[in-house]
Amino acid sequence: MTSSNALSYTLTQESEFLQKMQSEVTQLWSTRNDGFYRSADKTKIYWCSLTNKNHDKAIVMVNGRIESVWKYQELFFDLYQLGYDIYSFDHRGQGSSQRLIENPEMGHVGEFNDYINDLASLIKLFALEHYQQRFLLGHSMGGAIATRYLQTHPENPFQAMALTAPMFGVHIPWQLRPIAIPLTQIMTATSVQPKYAPGFSGYYPRPFETNPLTHSKVRYQWFRELYEDKPELKLGGPSTRWVWQGLMAAKQCLQLTRQIKIPTLVVQAELDSIVDNKAQTRFVTKLAKTNPDTQLEVIHGARHELMFESDEYRNQVLTTILDFLHRQADE
Repeated sequence: MTSSNALSYTLTQESEFLQKMQSEVTQLWSTRNDGFYRSADKTKIYWCSLTNKNHDKAIVMVNGRIESVWKYQELFFDLYQLGYDIYSFDHRGQGSSQRLIENPEMGHVGEFNDYINDLASLIKLFALEHYQQRFLLGHSMGGAIATRYLQTHPENPFQAMALTAPMFGVHIPWQLRPIAIPLTQIMTATSVQPKYAPGFSGYYPRPFETNPLTHSKVRYQWFRELYEDKPELKLGGPSTRWVWQGLMAAKQCLQLTRQIKIPTLVVQAELDSIVDNKAQTRFVTKLAKTNPDTQLEVIHGARHELMFESDEYRNQVLTTILDFLHRQADE
């Protein structure tokens, strides 16, 4: 149990994690609606939803690079128990969606806009109009996709957006920052076949002790075991094209803040070594000039996977998000 002011939320805790994952969470997951959507370019996109006829509020969750809806069963369970219907999907080229190139372990995309178009098409497919409250939740790369979606779709069904560790920049050495976009663009243009970006390779299950993602051993090991049980979900490093496209999109997120009209919460992991926290702070500072309902919450001591962290951080993250969504519903 975690509480904030007058509100309190029952959230899954690490001490009960494995037992719950094997019982209540699996049970709910088995009731999901799911299927494949064929995008405009005929790519098969896997989607799923968890719905209850008594729920009047919905969250569309946009996950990060290398991730899958399968990874978020605990989060979906917690949100569903709190009265939210959940809609989510796997991005093209990862998870249960269709891979785009011959190497199934290389993260790749043709254009970053493809991600945005997939999200827009699925939001139409989900037909959210009957809900009283509709929210967008994005993590990491999903945060950039959700942001670019709002920037390019002024007519959207959402009342608020919450982002955890959004990819408004990536964590790269300062001396490489000015040349990262042109360098990856040139590397992409001069290679016939997609190539891993420098320093990256195929899927590698990093030991918990050296992982940069979470302090939660039980959640981390469960996630790694999931990928062993379902090897088709495995994804390794990104291609040079993905890095080029991702960095361009992150730049656009920062350039076009004025286009975001709905209340926005950014939750930042203090110890993030995956994305650029300074870029997140710049985004929030700039957005607040034209959008007064903008909030930045820093989770001190937390790593990148904020909704997959140990309880001391995850409880703070989810309480912050749920309080924020609750406030929007009251206004």
